[in-house]
Amino acid sequence: MELQAIRYAAMVSSMTFDEVAATYEAHCKKHSHLSEQDTYPRATLVDFLGAAAGDEPVISTDVRILLVSADFGREITTTVLWLNGFEGMDIRCIRLIPYEVDGHVLVDIQQVLPLPEAADYQVKLRRKDAVAAKALAAGKDFTRYHIIVDGTELPSENKRHAMRVMVSELTKRGATLPLIREVLPQRKMKTVPGHPVPGASVEEALLKTYPGLDLKRWFVDDPFYDATDQQSYVLFNNWGVDTEAALTALAGKFPYKKVAFRRAEGG
Repeated sequence: MELQAIRYAAMVSSMTFDEVAATYEAHCKKHSHLSEQDTYPRATLVDFLGAAAGDEPVISTDVRILLVSADFGREITTTVLWLNGFEGMDIRCIRLIPYEVDGHVLVDIQQVLPLPEAADYQVKLRRKDAVAAKALAAGKDFTRYHIIVDGTELPSENKRHAMRVMVSELTKRGATLPLIREVLPQRKMKTVPGHPVPGASVEEALLKTYPGLDLKRWFVDDPFYDATDQQSYVLFNNWGVDTEAALTALAGKFPYKKVAFRRAEGG
């Protein structure tokens, strides 16, 4: 079922508007009482696509696949879930259940996959992931960010130092390190007991608490100390595509601290 639908999708993805219109007109003539001279199916398509008078509508190469059935086996649903993980794929399973009520047939129409409330979100998420993957494949990301403190814009920093400055400015304005750590992924901020001296002392404490840790990936020379719980917090220094999401989360968590950010020009 799904393979047949993919073959059809591949076939129609390259169709021009003239080919789509001709196919639609042939369908209407076959299943209605249209004469050979009727042209309203083409006009209906032009109106539906919102094309200006005299302009030929542009047909997207993206194709949405709708699989319609009374039920779907696990083989189908598993395949659809897997295929939807690829860029450009949009496959939906629609279940039709007929009921007879007082001599009338009522059809219950339900979207099974993806769940209706999550469908648009999943499509946007896949597109975002695809953009990020292309950026990584093209080479290193040199995006830089300005941290903005109470309206004053600080010099631009690369991703790792932008995160360090963001955390530093938040702590200076009273944001607690335990709350900051809650916003960040757990693996990107480590804690060690006490107030070790930056550098070798921090490295020793990290290795004692987290054996085998790659110390090159941590700001061992610039830890943050929290006197309340008497712990030092060491920030990860290898930030990637999730840098902007982390900066956004931090700014949103402490809006009253008036610490924000923006991408540097060309970033």
